[in-house]
Amino acid sequence: MSNYTPISYQSTDGLALYARDYPALAIEANPSARVPARLPVVCLHGLTRNSADFDELAPAIAGLGRRVLAPDVRGRGHSARDPNPDNYNPNVYAGDVVKLMHDLGISRAIFIGTSMGGLITMTLAVRHIELIAGAVLNDVGPVLSTRGLARIAGYAGRCNTLSSWQDAADYLKDINACAFPDNPDTEWRKWAARAFEEDDTGKLALRYDPSIARSLQTGKLRPTSLAARLAYKRLAHKRPVLLVRGALSDLVEPEQAAWMRRAAPTLQYTEVPNVGHAPMLTEPEALAAIRQFLSRLP
Repeated sequence: MSNYTPISYQSTDGLALYARDYPALAIEANPSARVPARLPVVCLHGLTRNSADFDELAPAIAGLGRRVLAPDVRGRGHSARDPNPDNYNPNVYAGDVVKLMHDLGISRAIFIGTSMGGLITMTLAVRHIELIAGAVLNDVGPVLSTRGLARIAGYAGRCNTLSSWQDAADYLKDINACAFPDNPDTEWRKWAARAFEEDDTGKLALRYDPSIARSLQTGKLRPTSLAARLAYKRLAHKRPVLLVRGALSDLVEPEQAAWMRRAAPTLQYTEVPNVGHAPMLTEPEALAAIRQFLSRLP
C-alpha cells in the first residue's frame, strides 16, 4: 500500500472533499544531508478517474524529496457528489484546489494534470498564476480533437452496475484497449480496483457521479475556445510547462500538439510510444521526462 495520509477538507460551498497526502521522502543517496525543502506537487486526475490513478507515480515523486497531494475532484472517489451538476466545471474545480492549498498553508506548487486535470491547471493559471511554479500537461491542451471528445462522451457516465471484478476489468479494457494495446490482464484488474467500488448489494459501480459527464454529452465542452487558448499561453509563457503526449492519442493528435508547440516555443515535450489517451505517467519515457522537469524546479 502506498504511504499516504487521507485528508478531508471542505470546499467554500460546503462540499466534503478528499485528498491523498504523500510525504516527501529522504533522498536515498544521502538521506542525512540537509537540503532545502522542495516545492510540493499537486496531481490532478482525469474526468472519470480519481486520486488512485497516481498510486504509483506519487510515491516515485515523493522519493525525489517532494510532498505530493492527489485530490479526488468533487464528484469522484471519496469526495462528495455535488447536488448541483452545474458545479462540475473547471472553474469550480480550480476553486477547490485553491481551498486545499490554503487549508494546508501551501503558497506554491508544481502541478501535474491529466486530461481534465490539465484543464484545471490552465484555469488556475488565469486566476492564480502565483500558485503555480511549473506544470505538466498530460495529453491535454487548449485545442482538442473532436474524435477523442466523441469517444469519451460515448462512455462517460453511461456504465451500469456490474456483477464481478472480472466484469469491471473487462469493461475498462473494452473502452481503453485502443489507448493501451499492450496492457496485460493484471493491469486491467488493477485499474478496476481503482475505478470501481462495491455497494451494499455486492454490485460494482464506478466511483464517480454520472452527472460529471453532462458537459460532454450536451456538447458544452468545445474542442477549443479563445479563453482556453489564452489560458494556455498565460501558463506556458509565464511558467515552465512539459507536455506529455501519448503517441496513439485521439485527444491531442499531432495537429493539436503542433499548435501548442508553435504557441509556446519554450514548451518541453515528450511522447510515450504505443500509448493513447492518457499516459499513466509511469511509462519509462514519461517518468524520465517528469524527473528531468522536476529537477530544474525549486
